[in-house]
Amino acid sequence: MSSRASSKDVFINCPFDDSYKPLFDAIVFTVYELGFGARCALEIDDASEMRLEKIKRIIAQCPFGIHDISSVGLGRQTGLPRFNMPLELGLFLGSKFYGPRKDRNKACLILDSDPYRYRASISDISGQDIHAHGGDVNRVIAEVRNWLVAVSKTKSLPGGAEVSSRYSKFRKELPEICKRLKRRPKDLTFLDFSETVEIWLKAGR
Repeated sequence: MSSRASSKDVFINCPFDDSYKPLFDAIVFTVYELGFGARCALEIDDASEMRLEKIKRIIAQCPFGIHDISSVGLGRQTGLPRFNMPLELGLFLGSKFYGPRKDRNKACLILDSDPYRYRASISDISGQDIHAHGGDVNRVIAEVRNWLVAVSKTKSLPGGAEVSSRYSKFRKELPEICKRLKRRPKDLTFLDFSETVEIWLKAGR
């Protein structure tokens, strides 16, 4: 994955916990499969840079953003809600509406597990199109695919079913790619996973 900003970069704002990882990996694959680049806060591990500054910088570089707010719920241990994803969504929207002129064309996809769940916690975004994935990998692939095609106005891209089929093939071949790279699939970082996707795509699988 290139660290250089691109006009086809997509900022991914979602949970990074193990329970969400199947959806996260599917989103990252879909972004690369359609010719875009995936960016997120996990791409840089630099203790000298504050996390919020890192996120602001990446958002500024990305014309597109995918925001999953499905984890806005009470934590099991703390009993408190998680606001990281809504905060980053707010930063992205603020960049679009109040940032420099070049950011006025930013576009984002807002995902949630259920169609109207967000109304109980973030009613201010009512009226915006919220796309529900129901925790299903194939569904999130279709939602991301359809949105990227619409906002980028890119023609001749494969449909959601085809992307899902290719993702299944990639998952089956992932262990062999990792073996060649001397890595373990379960230990892949965001950058590692992005690299394996790019390797697989360049091989013309």
